[in-house]
Amino acid sequence: TLIRLYQDHEPVACHPRQTRPGDRVTLPDHLPPEALAWSLHDTQWCLQQAERIGPSCHTLLHTLFADRVLVHLRAAQGLLRLEQFYGAPRLEAACARALDAGSPRYRTVKTILAKNLEQEPALDVATPLPATYTQGGRFCRNPQTALH
Repeated sequence: TLIRLYQDHEPVACHPRQTRPGDRVTLPDHLPPEALAWSLHDTQWCLQQAERIGPSCHTLLHTLFADRVLVHLRAAQGLLRLEQFYGAPRLEAACARALDAGSPRYRTVKTILAKNLEQEPALDVATPLPATYTQGGRFCRNPQTALH
């Protein structure tokens, strides 16, 4: 089935009907020029730009795209746009720090850059707890035997 759009009783567009809630279809002809430019920057373009910036940026985008590509495409494009404001070396350092922190997200990288945290020393990794705290105590019973 088709969805037809009219303006002043004149047809202006025709789209196939989407069957899943939230799905959208936009014809490239209907996009403003700035949106059309960004829509042409697909995942391959983003990965090529990230590779040019550095290995950490490339790894971070791979991590983003491993989840749901279309959801994270705008975040990836925004992340690459940060290069215009902060430069490639700072963006690469911020991506490395975000990966070290286990948070490969646009918001994390943007915050790191905004607060100049990319040059801070690496985050300390917590020392593992002694066996006293991770294993059962000497006088504890096995929970399986307590239930029978």
